[in-house]
Amino acid sequence: MPGRPGTDPDAFADALLEEELRQAAAVLDPVPAELLQSALEAFALHDLDARLAELTFDSLVDALPVRGVVDVSRMLTFRAGETTVDVEVTPDGLIGQVLPPQPARIEVLGGPQSVRPVTADTLGRFTSETPPAGPFALRLSTGAEVIVTEWLRA
Repeated sequence: MPGRPGTDPDAFADALLEEELRQAAAVLDPVPAELLQSALEAFALHDLDARLAELTFDSLVDALPVRGVVDVSRMLTFRAGETTVDVEVTPDGLIGQVLPPQPARIEVLGGPQSVRPVTADTLGRFTSETPPAGPFALRLSTGAEVIVTEWLRA
């Protein structure tokens, strides 16, 4: 339907053609299992030198529920050595802080192709306006080190 946002007939036809070509390639020329396994292993090693931040607090598990309160934000705390990352997961996105306060580049990971970078300011504060929809993790680059959190389900 022309005129409505996101309903461009040419874009829809292109998306259909692309999907048909993907299906045909998967049937006629599939990726060899060994190559697929090697690709997965290589992707798993791309952060080999990153430090893993351990989940030390999850409000779904560790907090006491308050009677009558619904739609409570999820609070998470990760720790890697002296670095702590506090994150609040809300329906509107993520709000967090890196401690000790420092600027950092933070990527919200949702799979191999869905990386959403945000930047922490000099006080370590950051926000992401896109809430995670499934499994997610955070990758922090502080300049001196790379820290990756555990994967969690939103």
